[in-house]
Amino acid sequence: MQDPDQNKQKTDLVDSQAFNWESHKHNWWKNLEKRVPDIAKSGFTSAWLPPPSHSFAPEGYLPQNLYSLNSSYGSENLLKALLNKMKIYKVRAMADIVINHRVGTTQGHGGMYNRYDGIPLPWDERAVTSCTGGKGNKSTGDNFNGVPNVDHTQDFVRKDITDWLRWLRYTVGFQDFRFDFARGYSPKYVKEYIESAKPIFSVGEYWDSCNYKGTYLEYNQDSHRQRIVNWIDSTGQLSAAFDFTTKGILQQAVKGELWRLRDAKGKPPGVMGWWPSRAVTFLDNHDTGSTQVLIAHWPFPSNNIMEGYTYILTHPGIPAVFYDHFYDWGISTHDQIVKLIDIRKHQGIHSRSAINVLEAQPNLYAANIGDKIAMKIGDGSWCPSGKEWTLATSGHRYAVWQK
Repeated sequence: MQDPDQNKQKTDLVDSQAFNWESHKHNWWKNLEKRVPDIAKSGFTSAWLPPPSHSFAPEGYLPQNLYSLNSSYGSENLLKALLNKMKIYKVRAMADIVINHRVGTTQGHGGMYNRYDGIPLPWDERAVTSCTGGKGNKSTGDNFNGVPNVDHTQDFVRKDITDWLRWLRYTVGFQDFRFDFARGYSPKYVKEYIESAKPIFSVGEYWDSCNYKGTYLEYNQDSHRQRIVNWIDSTGQLSAAFDFTTKGILQQAVKGELWRLRDAKGKPPGVMGWWPSRAVTFLDNHDTGSTQVLIAHWPFPSNNIMEGYTYILTHPGIPAVFYDHFYDWGISTHDQIVKLIDIRKHQGIHSRSAINVLEAQPNLYAANIGDKIAMKIGDGSWCPSGKEWTLATSGHRYAVWQK
């Protein structure tokens, strides 16, 4: 499969997830504002913030009054101060868009909280899918159980969501969007929302399980990455998607199964290998690697974090760095990640850079990226041949060379 965007403008984005599952406990907008100069200096182009709206749950993922920006992360004024600081430092703010479900204020049809009386966007039961207790149509995606799911087939619902997204984009000042639980509604609506609100960059959370035989992760994950690719395609190719395929394979590979990092055609085995300009690669997020245990705790092996970052920060795709690894794991990890970002930018590696996988053995993976960087992870011995290569950085079980 050829990358459909190969002839379009190159992208050299590096994203930061600037929160975790516990951030709402820590006066977040104010604390994060102090980090902005370091986030910018470290080379991040965009920072993903938690959901900005008032929510029934403190983490922000059970939104209720979408137009209220007073949340457990801080007041509207503190959020605006943070966004202003990010603008000054030229770091784009990514809003976490939670539009699959919305918690009602009033009991309606069937005794469920599926009316939204007394707040902006005072929807009635028609805005809630019939599968989750409303009077709307059947869902166009998977159900998010326990709360009213939004019926995106309704014209009035889409108009209201579009107006709200445009408000976030042009009045509040968010520039990028991250679509939460993207499996919950048809990607054609994501296309419509992006076309109307025109974020600079969008990414969807299309997360389903990798292919397993019992507890054994299968080598061939083509059907898994195909589902993500299909979702991207159905957004009119307007949204990127988190590369859950790469995460699943990479975190198994670093345990002495690095042969997994080359697919049957010699390419990287995740979405990155098929559509790198739309693959947001990552090791962990607030769901997988923080203290979030309610949905699915799926952390990257802690002893192999730097091997993981060496892989995604030298490879094509759009790499994203998790807040915890960057700020909570000590200055050494922070500085090693910054060094990798610096090499990536200095050598002009971008989301569509060519890659040649050179070794994929149990304890050694090596690759040449754009003929500008050579890298290896694992405890096997390897270095690129030729005097033009110099060691750029190295650490426990990883090394990167540059020309």
